[in-house]
Amino acid sequence: MPEANAPVDHYEALQISPNADPDMIHRVYRLLAQRFHPDNKETGDDVQFRTVTEAYAVLSDPARRAQYDVAYHERRQDRWRLVATGTQADNDFELEQIVRLTLLEVLYTRKRTERDDRGLYILDLESMLGRPREHLEFTVWFLAQKNLIKRTDDSRLLITADGVEYLEQNYRGVIQRKRLEARNAPATA
Repeated sequence: MPEANAPVDHYEALQISPNADPDMIHRVYRLLAQRFHPDNKETGDDVQFRTVTEAYAVLSDPARRAQYDVAYHERRQDRWRLVATGTQADNDFELEQIVRLTLLEVLYTRKRTERDDRGLYILDLESMLGRPREHLEFTVWFLAQKNLIKRTDDSRLLITADGVEYLEQNYRGVIQRKRLEARNAPATA
């Protein structure tokens, strides 16, 4: 789950672009509010409903939206600065493979342990894996293109049956590689 003190991305909560016009904000809010309303027996989700309602309250008020947009764009600039100044290891193919498998492992565990698995948002994965969303977007794109994961209608990520098979086939290789590295690593006193 995202950190408690992390600012909420109201645009992501409503699943809209920061360039969305007021009419679009209103239409999307009505759709999501209906879906997540606690009285909806099939898809009701009190937490999501409150998140969507708060996002709408901010983004539908021109003054509050303008104030929010200033902070929103500053946060995005800070995040991109992190991406641009990342270490060379961030572009390492082996590291990317491990991140893919780790993401699959998280979704796999969730699927096996949660009776009513509705998936995880990328913000949940961002905090669980300790990697910025911008770094995870490529990983998510790749896994989705390979049909190893899928996005639900509300943008949550779920592992597919192909993803389970891929993880099970490739996980042993990662474990073996880690054991080899541990054996070959120089002993420290």
